[in-house]
Amino acid sequence: MSDYTLVNREDESVEVFMGAFHKMRLALGTNAFGINEVTMPPGFEGPEHDEEATGHEEVYVVLAGSGTATVDGEAVPLKTGDYLRVGVSVTRQVVAGPDGLTFIAVGGQPKPAYDGRATL
Repeated sequence: MSDYTLVNREDESVEVFMGAFHKMRLALGTNAFGINEVTMPPGFEGPEHDEEATGHEEVYVVLAGSGTATVDGEAVPLKTGDYLRVGVSVTRQVVAGPDGLTFIAVGGQPKPAYDGRATL
């Protein structure tokens, strides 16, 4: 028997937060990392926050659109194809640009060293 889970973003098991954050982790049953699909309409402002409470660093993978991530007060432009890593204690806020913004956010606690494959 194969070990996999397939869930569609419209499935009721995918929790939706603020109408923009599709929280996939629980629906997929993963406990190695948190993962959300974030779909923001034009001008949408995500919450300003850090991840001190979770201890997670985050990586954002921009799938469509554009916007700005304000990271510790610095405006970082985002566009389709960009990858952004943000540390645990860094304050961040993502704002969608005029075409909206869709990205995947992956979060997890950093380890002393990477323990996966050295290369793909």
